[in-house]
Amino acid sequence: MRRLHFALLAMLLTLGSAPVYGVTLGSVSGLVCDSGGVPQIGAVVQLLRPDLSVVASAYTDSNGRFAFPSVIPGKYAVKAMGTSFLPSLRENLRVRTHVVVNLTLNTLFEVMQWLPAEPRARDAQKDDWAWTLRSAANRPLLRWLEDGPLVVVTEKPGGTPKLKARLMATGQEGTFGENGERFTAVVEDTPSDSRELLARVDFAPDTDEGMESMLGFRQDLGMAGSVQSVAAVAIHPQVDASGDEDLEEAALRSSETMEFGDAAEAEVGFSQVMARLGGHSSDTFATALPFARVGWRAGSSEINYRMTTMMPGTDGADESLTNTWLPEAAERDGDLVLEHGVHQEIGWERRTQSSGMSVVVYADNIDNPVIEGADRSPGGSTPAAVLFDPAGGLLRAAAPDYSTSGLLASVEHRLPNGNFVRVSYANGDALVMPVAARALPVAQLVSGAHPRHAQMYSLALSGTLDGTHTHWRASYRWQPAETVTRVAPFAVDAADPFLNLHIRQPLAVRADGEGHFEALLDVRNLLAEGYRPFVSSDGSLIVFAQDQRSIGAGLAFTF
Repeated sequence: MRRLHFALLAMLLTLGSAPVYGVTLGSVSGLVCDSGGVPQIGAVVQLLRPDLSVVASAYTDSNGRFAFPSVIPGKYAVKAMGTSFLPSLRENLRVRTHVVVNLTLNTLFEVMQWLPAEPRARDAQKDDWAWTLRSAANRPLLRWLEDGPLVVVTEKPGGTPKLKARLMATGQEGTFGENGERFTAVVEDTPSDSRELLARVDFAPDTDEGMESMLGFRQDLGMAGSVQSVAAVAIHPQVDASGDEDLEEAALRSSETMEFGDAAEAEVGFSQVMARLGGHSSDTFATALPFARVGWRAGSSEINYRMTTMMPGTDGADESLTNTWLPEAAERDGDLVLEHGVHQEIGWERRTQSSGMSVVVYADNIDNPVIEGADRSPGGSTPAAVLFDPAGGLLRAAAPDYSTSGLLASVEHRLPNGNFVRVSYANGDALVMPVAARALPVAQLVSGAHPRHAQMYSLALSGTLDGTHTHWRASYRWQPAETVTRVAPFAVDAADPFLNLHIRQPLAVRADGEGHFEALLDVRNLLAEGYRPFVSSDGSLIVFAQDQRSIGAGLAFTF
């Protein structure tokens, strides 16, 4: 038996030290030119591992060409260096067979003319179908490598400016002020490597029902950062309030992002918001809501401080949707108010290509927190002292102000085949509504809401199915059922309450694998959880919840 053990050990050592046969080697070749297209003779080209350690080196020939003929399949980077030029680095190259890499060497003066700000790492994990104020063009950027030199970095060739338009026809139910059929047109344009434009209009056909629109513009300022402006307008003629109809909201948001090398970034700005009731009402609310953020980066880690006064809209972090830029409106004691407050947080996050984690400590002072309910009484009249949408039977009222503090933590990981998982936890105060011993007016029910410490847990999954190209996202967020507002309400990337499902199914696929004609499905609070029923003094059954169940579906065409 001992001889057998020695024989097996000797065989394993022999196999482990022997070369691996049967592996198909790849190769990397290409051309090195300057910005004018002139081939560079004698430039040094290095093949690098993902950690930027050197695998092999070569020199360009009299035609500016280089080659690495035998490369083990895997992920690499290629770096080119020439006299009087900044080094050029191409990252995230997957070598399977043969890869062609053409690199351009630039002087520092040339780079300063077109260099945009580096996109923030947190945007890299967004769902691939979310349209945001981010350019579709791929752009180079400057970066200090760990070993010292300043290099011009690109992910892959291409990245020309482009125009993208999207038309949608949908029907939805269970959303405040937006029930029924909707037509939507979205246009995203990158007219140059430093400008971006996003426009959206959303309306109900053949009716006087609500309309929403937004226009966003972004200008990159090179190493200085960027400036951004967004204008959003929403008109809801069907919303009733104290005998008047027609709720109108508008917001103008301006911000500037400043880059301080690779180590720091700052963003400051404000939102000028306004809401008013039409008809005979003179009720108008207007205010300026400032915000600021400062971030310090070190490698893959970042420390952030954020201060904001406007809560995220009902559509969270999707910057292409109008509601993202508008605070929620409600009524209190017959007056129109907007939900806002003062939020401060200090957070730490660490991100790599495949995973990320973050921890945030926050403190909030919340003014006019909005509580949403549904009138389940057949043929019910407009409740007093609230905003009421008779088309969907939904109402909104402002609860008493409160303060809270807590912790928000999340861990995310990219799974095989492009799937993604995120787990989050938060604690802090949320509003609860005590059980009423007798029927009370809706305003009195809402005024009885008070804060209670609670915890939140959420799990979010997303990905694309091979073969069918189905894009999907599913999430479940739990917090105590008696709470009628969210824990950590200023979190911009938090999952919606309870079980949610979003599907985008291509019905016609282009040659590049992307769909241009698609079916859409969006279901929120699928199991109708977290409902708190109350009987008002007029006999109506009012059901309050963190989030009402809503269903939306339709078709979209992208060209």
